[in-house]
Parts: sequence; C-alpha cells; structure tokens
Amino acid sequence: MGPQHDGVSLSAIGKDLEKTTEIEMVYNKYANLGIDTDDAEFFETFPDDKHKKMLRKIDFRLVPMLALLYLCAHIDRANIGNAKIEGMLEDLSMTGLQYNIAVSVFFVPYILLEVPSNVLLKRFKRPSTYLGMLVISWGIVMTGTGFVKNFNGLVACRLILAACEPGFFPGAVYVITKWYAQKQVQTRLALFYCASALSGAFSGLLAFCIAKMDGLGGVSGWAWIFILEGIATVFIGFMCFVVMPDTPALSHKWLNEEELRYLEIQTVIKEGGRNTQEAQHKFKWSYLTDLLTDYKVFLQAFILFTASVCAYGLKFTMPSITKSMGFTSAQAQLLTIPPYVAGAISAVGFSMLSDKFQWRAPFVIIPMSIVLLGFCILLPLAKNITHEIPACYIGVMLICIGQYPTNPAGSAWISGNLAGDTKRAMGIALNIALGNSGGLLGSYMFLDSEAEEGYPTGFGIGLGLAAAVIMSTLFLEWSYWSINKKRAAMSEEEIESKYNQEQLARMGDKSPLYKYKL
Repeated sequence: MGPQHDGVSLSAIGKDLEKTTEIEMVYNKYANLGIDTDDAEFFETFPDDKHKKMLRKIDFRLVPMLALLYLCAHIDRANIGNAKIEGMLEDLSMTGLQYNIAVSVFFVPYILLEVPSNVLLKRFKRPSTYLGMLVISWGIVMTGTGFVKNFNGLVACRLILAACEPGFFPGAVYVITKWYAQKQVQTRLALFYCASALSGAFSGLLAFCIAKMDGLGGVSGWAWIFILEGIATVFIGFMCFVVMPDTPALSHKWLNEEELRYLEIQTVIKEGGRNTQEAQHKFKWSYLTDLLTDYKVFLQAFILFTASVCAYGLKFTMPSITKSMGFTSAQAQLLTIPPYVAGAISAVGFSMLSDKFQWRAPFVIIPMSIVLLGFCILLPLAKNITHEIPACYIGVMLICIGQYPTNPAGSAWISGNLAGDTKRAMGIALNIALGNSGGLLGSYMFLDSEAEEGYPTGFGIGLGLAAAVIMSTLFLEWSYWSINKKRAAMSEEEIESKYNQEQLARMGDKSPLYKYKL
C-alpha cells in the first residue's frame, strides 16, 4: 500500500490533481475561443443520446435532399453519353471530335463560375432559395436540349447548362460543413456524393427505359432522355424551396433550444473562435490571394482533378466501352449499372472509416491504389476487349470502386483545413473548380478513333494520374504534419510576444495556434 496523507493515498491525490489539470486545460481551450464556462460545460456534457437524436434529425432533412439534387445534376450533365449510343450523333449529323467538343465546352463556364457562385450564395439568407433557383434553371435547359436540331444547338444548350449548374456542388458542400462537426463531415459528403455514382446507374437504367419511347410523338429516343429527365429536375427543384433546411439559426421549427445552442457553439469551435468568426465573416480579396498562393490548396485540388478525370471520362464513355464488348445498346446501358453501385457503396464505406479514425490521407491513397490497379488491367487488355470481357469489366469496376471515395475525402480534408466562414466557402469552391477542370481532360481522353485499339490514350492517362495523386497525397500529408510539428514547438509566450489576439484571429488557418487535420 502506498503512503497515506490524512487517510487518503498520495496516488489518489495525484490522480485528482491530474484530472483537475486536464479539466482546466479543456476550459482554457474554450476560453481562448471566446466561449464562456457555462457554454463550455454545456457543450462538453451534452448527452450522447441527445446528440445522436439531433444528428438523425439533421441527416433526415438535409442529406437525402442534397443527394437527390446532386443525382439530378450528374444525370443531367452526363446523360449525353447515354443519348450518344441511342442515335444522337446520326440525327444531329455529328462527326469527328464534335461529340468531345459538345461534352467539353460544359466545363469552361462551369469551372469559371464556381467561386463567384459560392460568394453569391453567402448573400442569401436562405441557401435553399439560391440552390432551388439553380436546379430549376438547369432543368429547363435540359428539357430544351431534347429539341435541338444540330451540333450548334447542342453546344449552345451545354454552355447554358454549365452557367446554371456550377453553384450547386460547392454550395451543397459548404452547407454540409455548416451543419456538422469536422469528424462527421466526410461520411455525410459521401452519402451526398454517392449520388454521383448512383447517377451513372440510374442514367443507364433510365436511358434503357426511355429509349423505348423512340418515335413517340415524332421524337427520337435520345431526345426523350433529355426531355423527361429535365422535367423531373424542374419538379425536384421546386421541392427544394419547401423541404431543404437552411441554417441552424433558421431551424427553430424542428430543432429545440438545446440543439440550437449546441450547434451554435460547434460553429464557433469550427471557425476557430468568436473573434475569428467575426473577423472573417465578410468577403476579402486577401482570402482569394491566400488561397491562390497556397501550394497545399493545389495539392488538394489535384486529388479532385484526378477523380474528375476518371469520373467524367468513364461517364461520358462507359456506355460505349460496354457496347464495344459486343453487347447491344440496351444491354450496354444496363451493364453500366453495377460499377456505379459498387462505387457508391465504396464511397460510403471508406468515408465512414475515415471519419472514425479522423484521418484523411489513407482514404485517398488506398482508393487511388485500387484505381491504379484497374487501369493496369485495362491498358494491356482493352484492345482485345471482346475476348477479355470478365477481366476488363472487373477493371472498370475497380476504377469506380476507387475513384468515388476520393472526392468526399478531398472535400472533407480541405474544408477542415480552412478557418473562417467566408474563406472556407471560397476555398471549397476553388478546390472543386480546379478539380472539375479534370472534366475537360476526361472529355477527350477516350477518343472514338481509338475504340478499336482499346482506348490506349484514355487508360494510359488514367494510370499516370492515379500514380501521381498517390505521390502528391503523401507529400501533402507530410506538409501538414511538418507544419503542425513546427507550430507545436512554439511556446505560448513566444506566440504572445509576436502576435496580439486580433492578429491571431485574422490569421485564421495561418495562425500558429491552428492545427491542420491530417
């Protein structure tokens, strides 16, 4: 038995002192963020059962609606690949690279307008109003695409569609980061983003069914694909005004006072404190300059760039790839479904593990290694695809399984490493804009002229990018780790001697007190 002091063991006293010190450290952390003791105690002791109930309420109202809208977005931008094998090229007298041009022109305004759109989104008190307007507008354009008569009309519709869609995805990611703690973000982004994978499956299934309307009312089957899917999008867009929640502050009807208080404190913590929240609420050009001169932002964007190249390259071409296996158009449409379903399941599974371990890098590297394996299978075998159907189909499956988890991982990673509401909104949009530029490359990597040779350019580019993103992610992880190590070595006195509280608040994620998420 250890030594006693007034009937109490010294080891017990030591444990009590250690516990008291830990509690003081916790409350000091909150005090540094501008959170008083009452709010800190409320946040730390919020019961698990109430927290889970609150999350279920948010999940039920927010995630399904955003996923449905994103499903519409991806179906409407990628259904051109399904229309292609249903006779669109012949009816519009399209030849050579005209199909690739019609696909790629979408991405120019789409990329350029993503950052301005997220800045504009912050001017709306209700995000559902802005996002609903976007959805309805692109649904109308998609419906009109079914009535084009030539290549020029198709290109015009694709350009207008690109002007309507760009604000949705970065806006939706920003809305999700407003509602959830960082450790919950990637799983929700995956549930939302898996709609992108499922859009490939639904697009093939819908095209299979709608194409049977060929000739009805004198309209071709490929045109009906655009018309009916566009009308459905307009209807769902109107639902957005009524169903989609906006912000915690505007959700008194379905959140109680305790839940609202908890979410408010959670927001302050995510923003790095009340002073940071106030200092970085308004738009400043310096935020854009900071983002454009930060090499880490471009490394993050490269993850999404590679995912976009793979996603769009396959979406625009997969019906043609499956048809080249020797199947009919109808069979080819149906064969596109399983790879996308596998990709959706993979996105959710990897993201749940990433949130559980609170570690992003491995859940980019492992999926990209699977993508690399898929391209390694396809590159040598695709030229004899009719004799290597099982292996080539497995290769396509592996690419979908690997590339879909990387987008939510990349988006969650950068959203957790940008402090300040406005800067985060701009950073998310910039990251997605740079990433979506991969759609331009994806539009041209699979050339019809190389179909008989097994698309060597497309599969070769995919293989090279997958290898490159694995290496760049390792470097990005090392960069975050080394910066955190350097900041941790600075003492509190050293920091206080260099910066005052206002300066630290304005520095955001550049502050020596800020710790990057790995």
